[in-house]
Amino acid sequence: MSQYKPYPKYKDSGVEWLGDVPEGWIVTSLKRYCNVTDGSHHSPKVQDIGFPFISVTDVGHNNINFKNCKKILEQDFKRLIKEGCQPNIGDILLTKDGTIGRAVIVKKNYPDFVILSSLGLLSPHKKLLNTYLYYYLLSGINIDQMNSMIHGSALKRMTISKIDNLIISFPSLKEQKEIANYLNQKTQKIDTLIEKQQTLINLLKEKRKTVIIHTVTKGLDSSVDMKDSEIEWLGDVPEHWKISKLKFFARIKNGQDQKKVISDNGKYPIYGSGGEFGRANNYLYNKVSVLLGRKGTVDKPLFITKPFWTVDTMYFTKINSQTNPKYFYYSCLTIPFGYYQYGSALPSMTQEDLHNHHFIAPPLKEQKEIANYLDQKTQKIDTLIEKATKAIKLLKERRTALISAVVTGKIDIQN
Repeated sequence: MSQYKPYPKYKDSGVEWLGDVPEGWIVTSLKRYCNVTDGSHHSPKVQDIGFPFISVTDVGHNNINFKNCKKILEQDFKRLIKEGCQPNIGDILLTKDGTIGRAVIVKKNYPDFVILSSLGLLSPHKKLLNTYLYYYLLSGINIDQMNSMIHGSALKRMTISKIDNLIISFPSLKEQKEIANYLNQKTQKIDTLIEKQQTLINLLKEKRKTVIIHTVTKGLDSSVDMKDSEIEWLGDVPEHWKISKLKFFARIKNGQDQKKVISDNGKYPIYGSGGEFGRANNYLYNKVSVLLGRKGTVDKPLFITKPFWTVDTMYFTKINSQTNPKYFYYSCLTIPFGYYQYGSALPSMTQEDLHNHHFIAPPLKEQKEIANYLDQKTQKIDTLIEKATKAIKLLKERRTALISAVVTGKIDIQN
């Protein structure tokens, strides 16, 4: 940020971690310039239709997901309004339970809604501009401040009193407006770049999926004769390939409770439906396997080459000798999990449905060729995805650093 200049004069803020602030800025606790409450501390019955009941999971980057949020009955909605759980236009919602530090300004075009207690409801006074406060809350220095107030809890939680006592620094209302307008412009540019990188990632993931599906169902030789598989999602397949069920490629086995083997010094990884989460002092299976989700994350097969333990929310597979393990893994990535899974709150897959899912069986030689080809193609795509992911991380870090520098007066944007 060498293009920016500091303010002409500074003063000691009196707060060690904040350091010096520009002369004329106010340094105080948030409660002196902002009314802080939260949402409902009890949850009424939720349903598919009704009035929006917003929680921490619905608040994103200065937006609210009204489409997928919980809904409540009109009578419960009216009661929560009387209890002060409905934000006004211009108020700020701050995530305070679980995920700390996401914020959104309540806008005119939002539908009427009420909030849960996992959200702080901040109503700034006239001398504190809501857009300035929004950026201050998002700043790295404030996120660090909030995290420093949380001790000894597995679930991060900011209480109302802790939010009240947040230290905030700010200039005159006129300069707050200038800072907010400046950050609106700058962060919008950064957000546009982030959005472009995310679009690229989505396109690359779709391309990866398309390449895998096409290759494991059509093969590498486009000149071979094809036949109708008579299976909707497979379409035409090479004439000399066999159509079989997954159970003839591999046998699905249940994982087991990890409590008897989990260890801080364990040698073997423990896998659940969300990936690796611990270590075990023993293994459940010691050969190459593909892990398939039984509950929770059911649509992300894992390819494992070393001894492992898997829990009871996960299946592991014993792959037969006439199947190339990596080809089997790529085939598992083509399973239409949404077609089989049941349950919306916690998606689940049955062993029977997976065993009876139709796969295509090329000769073993072709399986190896397809696996090698897809290894190369997906590695190139994964490298591009990794670069785009790193670019997003750097852009977000730049965004946070810029906001922190401006709202703490380290740089003077008026010049």
